Amino acid sequence: MAVSDPLADMLTKIRNANAARFDKVDILTSKLKLEVVKILKNEGFIKNFKKISQDGHSLIRVFLKYDETMKPTIHGLSRVSTPGRRIYAGYRKMPRVYNGYGTLIVSTSSGVTTGRKASEKKVGGEIICSVW
Repeated sequence: MAVSDPLADMLTKIRNANAARFDKVDILTSKLKLEVVKILKNEGFIKNFKKISQDGHSLIRVFLKYDETMKPTIHGLSRVSTPGRRIYAGYRKMPRVYNGYGTLIVSTSSGVTTGRKASEKKVGGEIICSVW
């Protein structure tokens, strides 16, 4: 079955694996997905990730992060801009996630970055997703 929004599919796989307390989850690779996973790693939402090849397919293996009581570090993960409804924001009007405790992932002209870094660089772009 064809997936109309591969990034939303990736976020759903991570959300479901997190709820089921899995150690890792495999996702088909794309440049955008790899950049989003890098941001999740840099912001401390996941332990690590690595690119693997399995049965001729390139995959990203995401290692999920939990605290000492097995509560996930990702409390919420939602897609903001969809293929049918694109959401853009300028650097002055960049929304905040949970009053600054969450992270906004934005696709800008200078690459995929967090909302905070996009505001610092004074570039706006398409809001991809929010994580808290």
